[in-house]
Amino acid sequence: MGRADALTIAGGVSGERLMENAGYAVADVVCVRFNQGTRAVVLCGMGNNGGDGFVIARVLKQRGFIVRVALALPEGMTARDLKGDAAGAERAWRGETLPAEPGLFDGMAVIVDALYGAGLSRDVSGRDGELIAAVNAARARGARVYAVDLPSGIDGGSGEVRGTAVVADETVTFFRRKPGHLLLPGRTHCGRLHLAQIGIGPKVLAEIAPTAAANGPALWAGCWPDAAIDSHKYSRGTALVASGPLLSCGAARLAAEAALRAGAGIVTVATPPDAVATVAAWRAAFVVRPAADRTALAELLGEPRLRAAVLGPGLGLGDDVWPAIRAALKGDMALVLDADAITQASRRPDEAFALIKARAAGVVLTPHEGEFARLFPDIGGSKLDRARAAAAQSGAVVLLKGPDTVIAHPDGRAVINENGTAVLATAGSGDVLAGIIGGLLAAGRPAFEAAALAAWMHGEAGRIAGPGSIADEIAGALRDVLAKGCPEAKATFAGGAEEENVVATD
Repeated sequence: MGRADALTIAGGVSGERLMENAGYAVADVVCVRFNQGTRAVVLCGMGNNGGDGFVIARVLKQRGFIVRVALALPEGMTARDLKGDAAGAERAWRGETLPAEPGLFDGMAVIVDALYGAGLSRDVSGRDGELIAAVNAARARGARVYAVDLPSGIDGGSGEVRGTAVVADETVTFFRRKPGHLLLPGRTHCGRLHLAQIGIGPKVLAEIAPTAAANGPALWAGCWPDAAIDSHKYSRGTALVASGPLLSCGAARLAAEAALRAGAGIVTVATPPDAVATVAAWRAAFVVRPAADRTALAELLGEPRLRAAVLGPGLGLGDDVWPAIRAALKGDMALVLDADAITQASRRPDEAFALIKARAAGVVLTPHEGEFARLFPDIGGSKLDRARAAAAQSGAVVLLKGPDTVIAHPDGRAVINENGTAVLATAGSGDVLAGIIGGLLAAGRPAFEAAALAAWMHGEAGRIAGPGSIADEIAGALRDVLAKGCPEAKATFAGGAEEENVVATD
């Protein structure tokens, strides 16, 4: 965003104009709910976010609000020490400015948080921490809190709380959302999020060419699982799901059903003999093939028509499992490695990653946080950074699961999924997700796009299934997701100003 500002200013739009536009955008959002006579306090810091705050205070006062500015500056500094456009905004303010103290928020209907912006790179403590605590306490007593750009204390790149952070009712950000708006816990601090265009044009976005985006249709609209009128089961692709024995075959059954619904023309479930009858009775549409041992499974994975395989759900943790996974990694089909397959790979990561990088077909790894820590123990940082680093290290598309699922490609592209729901926090939900990816891969979709689309479909299925649903019903809801069709595409990694899902990164 710093570069976007700089390029825009170099192109002839002044920093003062950008600040004015930002301030008016926030004031407009406040005025949707409140009007003249409302008591408001604007908490300003010393940077450009504080400058935005002075503009907001001026506009609200012009519109009849009773406004004061609470100015939080380092000890020994005064408003005269402000620099650049923030100093100009302060001089244009003709109202009351007081040193920021916790008591200033008492009795206020509106609190505007312009203390820090998205560029916070240190933990908040001391007096600023006390001010944030006072803002949150006032909110608990009924004040409505509006954050400028990002709630103060939230790291714009990671969504992490840096010591302490404002909990806002509404947040207004500019030009593009930041990762901290989408990644947890930042997302839960933002409240309702508004995106304002303040004069930064599409050419700026094209020049910056960001590689992170909110997961949305324009990234995968061409991969939507619509079957052509002249398609048949073989043209739609064959997928194999490897099952564990009877007591753990439920995971494979869920994955297989999801793969069928998501686009595969045929789904074979390879299962130990003791589970054949149970799996066959689950869905008549399954092709069930007994695999008496891992050698037999490896043979099934070598069938020439096989376009994708899902390995891991309920597969088993014994040492005899890895040879079958190794055989699959040496094959030509696209792969989803989930659950037990990830644990197997974590025991021998060098071999697993070498096999992934040596193959032509795509591999999607789908770890949750615990599995990720075992497979990539040396990778740290934000969720976005970790997923990207893991993709580069492994050579696979990495789908790091959670309410803020991140999907990363080895080339650095990444998307953050935002339509997850608590409905998905149920046993078997991850097996459904693995199956959706497998079905899309079987239908010929590229690995990254298949993983991103699958994450979105999974979230939408959870929303449709609704509270109280179990994984079986989430898989069944895929029918309704597909019946609604592909939503309108509005986002790309780089493009016009209307494409609002792009996430601004450095």
